[in-house]
Amino acid sequence: MKTISIPAFGGPEQLQLMDMPQPRPAAGEALVKLDYSGINFIDVYMRSGHYARSQTYKTPLPMTLGMEGAGTVAALGAGVTDVKAGDRVAWCIVRGSYAEYAVVPAWKLVKVPPAVPLDIAAALMLQGFTAHYLSHSAFALAPGKSCLVHAAAGGVGQLLTQLARLRGAMVIATVGSREKAEIARSRGADHVILYRETDFREEVMKITGGQGVDVVYDAVGKDTIRKSIRSLKRRGLCVNYGGASGLVTTVEPLELAEAGSVFFTRPHLADYIASAEELRGRADDLFAYHSAGKLNVAVDREFPLAQAADAHRYLEGRNTKGKLLLKI
Repeated sequence: MKTISIPAFGGPEQLQLMDMPQPRPAAGEALVKLDYSGINFIDVYMRSGHYARSQTYKTPLPMTLGMEGAGTVAALGAGVTDVKAGDRVAWCIVRGSYAEYAVVPAWKLVKVPPAVPLDIAAALMLQGFTAHYLSHSAFALAPGKSCLVHAAAGGVGQLLTQLARLRGAMVIATVGSREKAEIARSRGADHVILYRETDFREEVMKITGGQGVDVVYDAVGKDTIRKSIRSLKRRGLCVNYGGASGLVTTVEPLELAEAGSVFFTRPHLADYIASAEELRGRADDLFAYHSAGKLNVAVDREFPLAQAADAHRYLEGRNTKGKLLLKI
């Protein structure tokens, strides 16, 4: 089978189209023939070596990338009863989806409803689950609550904005261009800040009457994190879940106190889909929202498998206006 694998950590040039043996499912696993693989910043962190010391997301070399996919069950290992051959399925947080086939623990697969296309199902895995746990669990948004969503026109940002509004919260969005501002507004953002033209913290304070927001969702990282912390109301929460501008390496504890005794967390999605019940509960919510027309899922671009390096360059250039997919 064809895969995109890396022999060493580095830039997009490390992504190589390779011929590899088709894997066989062991007990408790399923073999999935892929239609789509999702492209995410976690793939960049793995490719570059930023996660080389992570115990949650191990990165052994050589390594086939890709942490989510959607396709059809092709074969089953012993003891699998969750799915059967021919089922349309999707998953995330199992590496190896930049390939024609992947082996996945059966409990991590979700069945895709007939009304949901596989490209949408792939787009609702890692990014959809992330938006769901951010808005429902890391901080449970509700009417009367407010949030600041950075990169609101990106894949997670669009979904998070919509879920926050469905939860009844007020959404302040930051974006990098007027085109992206229109996207954020179309997804329900109450206020949109062009961060290249305006100091986003000053604008947040104007909008909130000097109080700040209950929670900041920051996937930009290094360039924004300090002002994100200062955009919170007293005892608010800053959730750093990515690093499009570079990973955050230090936050001074005293800075949290000075910002109003605020809280800071850097979560892993894996800890919020740690059981089949939690995983499938989030999937059920997302599929139901989409089927009811309440959650718009934007696929920005599809790349052929062989052009994975171009897809990474596009992602790292912060050009995305929705989900990026590899069409297998």
